[in-house]
Amino acid sequence: MKFTWIIAAILLVAAGAYASIQLKQQPFALQTSFEYPAPIPLAPFSLIDQQGNRFSNEDLKGKWSLIFIGYTSCPDVCPTTMGKLTSAYTSLNQESDLQVIFMSVDPERDSTAKLDSYMNFFNPEFIALTGEHKQLFPVTRSLGFVYAMVGEGPDYQVDHSASFALVSPQGEKIAIIKPRSDNPGTLPQIKNSDLIHDVNALIAKYSR
Repeated sequence: MKFTWIIAAILLVAAGAYASIQLKQQPFALQTSFEYPAPIPLAPFSLIDQQGNRFSNEDLKGKWSLIFIGYTSCPDVCPTTMGKLTSAYTSLNQESDLQVIFMSVDPERDSTAKLDSYMNFFNPEFIALTGEHKQLFPVTRSLGFVYAMVGEGPDYQVDHSASFALVSPQGEKIAIIKPRSDNPGTLPQIKNSDLIHDVNALIAKYSR
């Protein structure tokens, strides 16, 4: 009888181990993101941050980066996004060192001083970058973003992507985090709960 219990216990342990392995091998479900089949290196770039310091591909090495584009005069998407990221930042930064990067695509109006003030209003730990359009176009395209100036005069606007790019500590693009709509006719958005889930799940996957 004792021997039977020992065999049963061994089988239970083996079954548990097998189930654990199978669970780890199953693909996890992302809520609002697309993971690229393989990491994609970014185009070489050199921009300046809100302190006037040079920022290049090398500054992406060694930590995770969540990058998005916009401009400080943006009336809706950018301040909403910045507010959401400020709220989500603690949860995003729990498992691994992550830097949030706001890439301004409006160099004519977004000086380093203006970018510094904008970051300080939301979160001084965030990084703001900008440069000339000839510097911005290649890296934004490499990240999977697009932007275009709309209108004339000093009050022009900038149409731009509303997605995030998740970049690994090797400086490679891992995933794009995209707005989505739960119901037809409603404005697509990235929910903080979905953002936190996907970013942390992806970081955990690539940190194994």
